Amino acid sequence: MSLALIFGCLWALAATVVAMLPMRQQYAPGIALLAAAPLLITLIWWDLGWVWGGLALAGVLSMFRRPLAYLWRRLRGGAPERIE
Repeated sequence: MSLALIFGCLWALAATVVAMLPMRQQYAPGIALLAAAPLLITLIWWDLGWVWGGLALAGVLSMFRRPLAYLWRRLRGGAPERIE
């Protein structure tokens, strides 16, 4: 297994652990994971090709769909919804 894929698996495990934390404690590690995701996806894409890179991208988009939708709405100037 390549080093990029090992880092990807560790990233997914870290994201799962962060998701189990209470909401107030998720912000700092969640932002760090979200910031590391493009670098990790690029590394996987570069080392293993577009299929594995696309799967990594789909996984990140799946795990962070709500925060990314919120950021997208904010960037477009819309009012973000509050989902409880």
